[in-house]
Amino acid sequence: MTAIEIHGFALKEVPSIGLATVYRSLKSLAADGQVVSVEIPGEPPRYERADKGHHHHFLCRQCGGVFELEKCLEGVKTMAPPKFRVEDHEIILYGACDKCSVKTKPAARKRRAVAHAHSH
Repeated sequence: MTAIEIHGFALKEVPSIGLATVYRSLKSLAADGQVVSVEIPGEPPRYERADKGHHHHFLCRQCGGVFELEKCLEGVKTMAPPKFRVEDHEIILYGACDKCSVKTKPAARKRRAVAHAHSH
């Protein structure tokens, strides 16, 4: 969840809570190792419980939803050039979530794919 989303939920319980308080709390929780920041290019940082273990994310380009992926590619560390040392990795898949895929007509998806291919 983003800090703004967390703030929205917190307002329901504590109507006077400020966004700065949410940011300070997240910073403190991160320092204590209870939450981690998830960085997705072009998106505000999201925060998750730190005890979830290694996983990746899927970003829906239509609704902006971010979904956790439980699986990790086998052998991803072997993709690095010889003598390189991989310390960590993050994989983000982009596309349309199940709900947005149903909303988008197949012809519209095809037109977008063709337009995207021509723009490269």
